[in-house]
Amino acid sequence: MDPVSDWNTQIIEEFRANGGKVGGRFEGGTLLLIHHRGARTGTERVNPVAYLPDGDRMVIVASAAGADKNPDWYHNLKANPDTTAEVGTETVAVHAEEILGEDYTATWQRLVARMPGFGDYQTKTARRIPLIALTRT
Repeated sequence: MDPVSDWNTQIIEEFRANGGKVGGRFEGGTLLLIHHRGARTGTERVNPVAYLPDGDRMVIVASAAGADKNPDWYHNLKANPDTTAEVGTETVAVHAEEILGEDYTATWQRLVARMPGFGDYQTKTARRIPLIALTRT
């Protein structure tokens, strides 16, 4: 197993074993598990992602830690936006939609004020880091 997959597996297991709470660099933060289906393969996958509670939506960040390409889950959600997310001990049906325009600017500012690390990630890449709104369906 590659190191990223192994790391994700450990976070997922800790999340599920502790009612949605994890330690380490995510301790005290808001984390969810996003389920997504491969855009080409149709393979079901799960990734831990930080999120910003934002009114009636949960905003996830396709930062890839500042890498020059979007994470695979971003492309999968664009292709298959209706999915589920594990939040705490609950699994909820959600619809994923990219945040654009003025909503992006305002949401990014709220996000970085609460989680400044994402601002640091933005300085590492020329791409604009996408924000995805998850709304319950």
